[in-house]
Amino acid sequence: MDLSARNLRVLVTAGAAGIGRAIAKAFADAGARVHICDVDQKALDEFKRDISGAGHSLVDIADPVAVATLFEEVRRGLGGLDVLVNNAGIAGPTAAVEDITPGDWERTVAVNLNGMFYCTRAAVPLLKAAGGGSIVNLSSVAGRLGFPLRTPYAASKWAVVGFTESLAIELGPFNIRVNAIQPGVVAGERINRVIDAKAKALGLTFDAYKAQLLSKVSLRRTVSAEDIAGMALFLSTPAGQNITGQSLSVCGGVQTLA
Repeated sequence: MDLSARNLRVLVTAGAAGIGRAIAKAFADAGARVHICDVDQKALDEFKRDISGAGHSLVDIADPVAVATLFEEVRRGLGGLDVLVNNAGIAGPTAAVEDITPGDWERTVAVNLNGMFYCTRAAVPLLKAAGGGSIVNLSSVAGRLGFPLRTPYAASKWAVVGFTESLAIELGPFNIRVNAIQPGVVAGERINRVIDAKAKALGLTFDAYKAQLLSKVSLRRTVSAEDIAGMALFLSTPAGQNITGQSLSVCGGVQTLA
C-alpha cells in the first residue's frame, strides 16, 4: 500500500492544533510540503516550534478576503497545490432551537460551510493546474445522525456531505477526488467542551453524559486525532486513488447521538 506523500503540496485549514495538527504532521512525516492556516496565533506559534518547514498563515476562513490572501501565500510558498484538507470548523452553540440566536447560527454556518466553499473555490484552479489532486472535507458523525441541542453544527455537517458528493461528480473529469471524513467522539479539549455543555443542558454530570455518549459507540471508546489523520493521508495518496464521493466515518461505530 502506497501512503507516500512525497512532494505533495498540501494545505490544511485550522492546522495548528487538534485534528488539523495531526493531519498536517501526518502529511509532513510522509514527505509532503505542508502549509497550514489557523485563527489562533498562539497555536500557530506552538506549531512553528514543533513542526519545522511548514508554511503558516493567520486566517479566519469565514472571511473571503482573508482566504484570497491565504491562497496567494500558498501559491508563493508551495508553487501550487495537490491536496486541500478542509478541516476548519467550530462546535457552535448547545441549546434548544428556540434559544439559538441568529448570530450563533450564522457564525457556525460561516465557518463550517461557507469557509469550506471559499477555500475550495480558490483551490480548484490550482488542483486543475496540477493535473488532479484530492480534497478532503471534515464532516462529522453529526453529518449522518441527528444531534439534538446541536442543530447548527449538525445542519452544517450534513451540508458538507452534499457539498462533497456534488463536487466529486463535478471534478472527477479533472482527476480531482473529493471525499469527506466523519469523525466520531475524538478525544481532546474540544469534545470535552461539547460534553460539558451538553451535560449541563441535560442536567447531568460530565462523567455521566460522557458514559452515556460512549455507551452508543460500538467499540465503547473515543477515537484519536491521529486516526482521522490516517484516513486523510490514505484518501490523498496513491492508496486512495480510486476513492471519491464518499463520506467515511472514523468513529468506532457511533449508533446514535440522541
